[in-house]
Amino acid sequence: MQFQWDWLCFSVLLFNAVSAESQGSEVEVEDFDKNSEDANVDKGGSSLEVVYKTPKPTGEVYFTETFDDGILSGWVLSQTKKEDTDDDIAKYDGRWEIEPLKENMVPGDRGLVLKSVAKHHAISAMLTQPFIFDSKPLIIQYEVNFQDGIDCGGAYVKLLSKSDDLNLEYFFDKTAYTIMFGPDKCGEDYKLHFIFRHKHPKTGDYEEKHAKRPDVDLKKFYTDKKTHLYTLVLKPDNTFEVSIDQTIVAKGSLLEDMVPPVNPPREIEDPNDKKPEDWDERAKIPDLTAVKPDDWNEDEPPNIEDPDAVKPEGWLDDAPEYISDPNAKKPEDWDEEMDGEWEAPQIPNPNCETAPGCGEWVRPMMNNPNYKGKWKPPMIDNPNYQGIWSPQKIPNPDYFEDPHPFQMTPVSAVGLELWSMTSDIYFDNFIICSEKEVADRWAADGWGLKKLVASANEPGMFSQLVTAAEERPWLWILYILTLALPVGLGVLFCWPSKKIDEDLEYKKTDIAKTKTKGELEQDIQGQDEELDGPNDNAGDGEDDGGEDEDTEEENETAQGRHEEEGNKSNKSGSEDEMKEADESTGSGDGPAKSVRKRRVRKD
Repeated sequence: MQFQWDWLCFSVLLFNAVSAESQGSEVEVEDFDKNSEDANVDKGGSSLEVVYKTPKPTGEVYFTETFDDGILSGWVLSQTKKEDTDDDIAKYDGRWEIEPLKENMVPGDRGLVLKSVAKHHAISAMLTQPFIFDSKPLIIQYEVNFQDGIDCGGAYVKLLSKSDDLNLEYFFDKTAYTIMFGPDKCGEDYKLHFIFRHKHPKTGDYEEKHAKRPDVDLKKFYTDKKTHLYTLVLKPDNTFEVSIDQTIVAKGSLLEDMVPPVNPPREIEDPNDKKPEDWDERAKIPDLTAVKPDDWNEDEPPNIEDPDAVKPEGWLDDAPEYISDPNAKKPEDWDEEMDGEWEAPQIPNPNCETAPGCGEWVRPMMNNPNYKGKWKPPMIDNPNYQGIWSPQKIPNPDYFEDPHPFQMTPVSAVGLELWSMTSDIYFDNFIICSEKEVADRWAADGWGLKKLVASANEPGMFSQLVTAAEERPWLWILYILTLALPVGLGVLFCWPSKKIDEDLEYKKTDIAKTKTKGELEQDIQGQDEELDGPNDNAGDGEDDGGEDEDTEEENETAQGRHEEEGNKSNKSGSEDEMKEADESTGSGDGPAKSVRKRRVRKD
């Protein structure tokens, strides 16, 4: 048991040591990819110095953009206007700039920044080659940083459908697109869009199909002012995955997890079917055979005065509840002809503060036990109930089955068509490819370094806890309890306890051991030698006598102690041990007998 307490104390002390060390230590920096560029860590500072190189694709790609060259090479600004909008805001005149990040900047890295507020922005670029939805997956990946947070606005990207008449200068909200993907927010509605336009195989019309909302809280990705990586993976088996910072937040099937569904239902409700006039949908009806009881009084009020109420003693009947303020004075500029007769303002009567009440006493109201209200017949099951009516089903004339919705309209351009009430939305490192390894390597060389720098520049754990407590004061109570718990356990389990005599007595395991005849004779011989020694060197008779008397007293004391220990041993030992003890003491001369034989005065 003592060993277990020692281990518990050691664990508590170790936990306190680790907690203290973690609060004072710097945030560790995660190494994203061993194959990415080497980073030189300045251990003496709080930031991370890195050697940045523009990411280069390691495989086949359809589009890449880093903006590190500082120019919008290949990008086209829209020159058109938004339809069905006031002329003063219809034009796509929102400003774009290429800038580094405001915070956690990686030297040499730049991105595309949306700069205007309350304006329409539209910019697009052609792919190096169109993407055909056949046997290869489609991967869309890019970075977004809401540097100033986001009030209302989007940061999604559109893959524009391939068309012979596609002109990027006329790119606007109604330009045909195949896929829209990315974050969007307005008010407290945080979204992560994945929408694709599906072509009806019979009518040729396009309809937007929206993926179901992710089951994660997206708010932190919009408010932490960090660069986040958004990835969409579409596979030829009609499945998809949506990831943020290389963590999957939503996945599903194009056939089952889109709203509205890709394939319509086989049957629909007949639009020409109408409910019959005699269709009865009432589950309960009043019992027409019921009769109001004769003693049912509908005139009884719901509340009456309490007849048992008694006016409290000391009630001031003649004292008004409010009186005129005696200290109030008529204003000097008061004009009675214009303002009327001046009256002092009313204040609570000070005499009523110590009394149960003032003014006329009125009995309190109580529920009327005789009140029953308006009589109504009870409700019974409707014998003619036919259920809730619904139109009959007929085959859907527009039914079709598309087993491969992945085979969408090919795309040939990428564009950003956005409206925002917040500026400085940062975009960087676009890539469209078919291999996940290529996208991951691209992310490691770009977004991975941004995350390293951001992690190194984060405040220590203690600063983060204080900052969190400033926003949520109730956290201070949690901090105090968290620190007090291990200290209290340490004091409770590690403080030395006093050993009391009872504990020592319980720990005794002195069970009387039986001795053989030879062992007893050796003990007796040793006692004889001890007794002979002082007798040989004795002086006169008086001294011998005194010594014999002392020896006799000591032997009697030893005899009593020996008998007491023998009794204890007989009580605690087994029956076999008791037998052996009796035989050994009975067969030979015990110590007590031998000592008494030597009680002879030499004089």
